[in-house]
Amino acid sequence: MVLEFAVTERERGWRLDRFLQDRLPKWISRSAIQKAISNGKVHVDGSIKKPSYRVKIGETVSVEIPTPRKVEKVKPQPIPLEIIYEDEDIAVINKPPGMMVHPTPTKLTGTLVNALLYALKDLKGVGGELRPGIVHRLDKDTSGVIVVAKNDMAHTSLSRQFKERTTKKTYIALVRGIVERDEFRVERPIGRHPVVRTKMVVREDGKTAQTEFRVLRRFGKIATLLLAFPKTGRTHQIRVHLKHLGHPILGDELYGTPIKDSTFGVKRQMLHALKLGFHHPRTSEWMEFVGRIPEDFKEVLRNLAELEVRA
Repeated sequence: MVLEFAVTERERGWRLDRFLQDRLPKWISRSAIQKAISNGKVHVDGSIKKPSYRVKIGETVSVEIPTPRKVEKVKPQPIPLEIIYEDEDIAVINKPPGMMVHPTPTKLTGTLVNALLYALKDLKGVGGELRPGIVHRLDKDTSGVIVVAKNDMAHTSLSRQFKERTTKKTYIALVRGIVERDEFRVERPIGRHPVVRTKMVVREDGKTAQTEFRVLRRFGKIATLLLAFPKTGRTHQIRVHLKHLGHPILGDELYGTPIKDSTFGVKRQMLHALKLGFHHPRTSEWMEFVGRIPEDFKEVLRNLAELEVRA
């Protein structure tokens, strides 16, 4: 399949690889785009260019996209799934805590993708061999609503919506300490930790990150239940912003104090993707889905309420 894109005033002077990264689905990485350019799969007005080529207004960039490969390495597994909604284009899942979204080259079982391949018989290999249908992700220990694309059209549409931030995401988080303000907004850039590469941190040279918060309930002096509305989609964004505020999420192994939090029955990070809104890729209808809060999260809330009463 060959796709063609016209360069507009907005993209004038952009590197060719950056231009394609902006236009192509999110699951196609910049390194894959650069490889395609080097392999002669990309043409600018019929000519092969380098990834660093600066595009000009009016030029036509064509790129050859391979047909999605059949998923062979990743096998379907009969893992129970809570499917909130499904049609010919999408499926909306309430992901349980402790489940990775997609396999890695070293872990090919027990993931959401394995479960999807079994539950959704018509799921195509779109998105890559290890990530069929995946357009966004949740951390392993974060539960909640996630949407899956079942075909190429849906994948392209949903990927663009997430990239352009037209989706609406609501999380519920249980954090350590008492948050004083009822409603507030955090605008702090996030980047990779300079030493611990698995962590993110607030840093001035990081990428713009914005999150809005609203207090739902305070449990004495112990913890606060929050709604979080991320306006950008940086890695670990909610977790990092709360850590920066001095209110890490209970049970967060990277940014919190999970050993201390276990006193309240916490066994994983208390973050749940509560609601997700987006435009249906075929009809453009606005749709919103809510994922019920898992029992382990409710149990911690009950434990904190009992401690509050005793105090």
